[in-house]
Amino acid sequence: MTQEPEQAPRAVPLRVAIRDTVRTRIFEGYYPVGARLIERDLAAEFGVSRLPVREAVRMLVQEGLLAERSTRGAIVADLTEQQARDLFDVRSALEVLACRLATQRATPTDIATLRGLVDAAAKALARNDIDAAHRANSALHDEVTAIAGNPFLRTALEPLQGRMHWLFRHVTDMSELVEEHRALVEAIASGDPERAVAQSAHHVGKYRDQYSAEEGQ
Repeated sequence: MTQEPEQAPRAVPLRVAIRDTVRTRIFEGYYPVGARLIERDLAAEFGVSRLPVREAVRMLVQEGLLAERSTRGAIVADLTEQQARDLFDVRSALEVLACRLATQRATPTDIATLRGLVDAAAKALARNDIDAAHRANSALHDEVTAIAGNPFLRTALEPLQGRMHWLFRHVTDMSELVEEHRALVEAIASGDPERAVAQSAHHVGKYRDQYSAEEGQ
């Protein structure tokens, strides 16, 4: 019996690689709110044509991280208070569902991955690498969605992930956030969907209240 040759892993499309790099720069403050992104400058920096840059910008506009301005091109967007409240509403509904499904479907390997991400955030925080801690915390939420195994849920969350990760970075007490995530992972590991749902709802609600309090100051 002839064995099929193994397929080489697919390269990440240029537009996705550029989007991810620009997104990270926005999260880390390299591009502050209101900064203008010029396609030709980005194309020159990445050594590509303007087409993948234009597509990456369009993807970030869809995520809400960039806003198109007819006279200025794309600029780094900010959230209004109402937009933040709306995003928390959507996040609460979708992430609570993701946690319920993940609790029902997680394998021991999945749980080990989630615990590893919590540990990675804790270790990054211990060495005062705040950006690495943020990346690990964001990756944990993405991993829960992946474990949930619902393509429709992933499709619904994908355009929102950029803004959700942006919200994660407004957390002021990172050590407390790590412990919140540890409790969430253990709730998922328990196999009890109701426990996971309650922990997830508490987690989102807590940081919604914190964000609202900060914006109201």
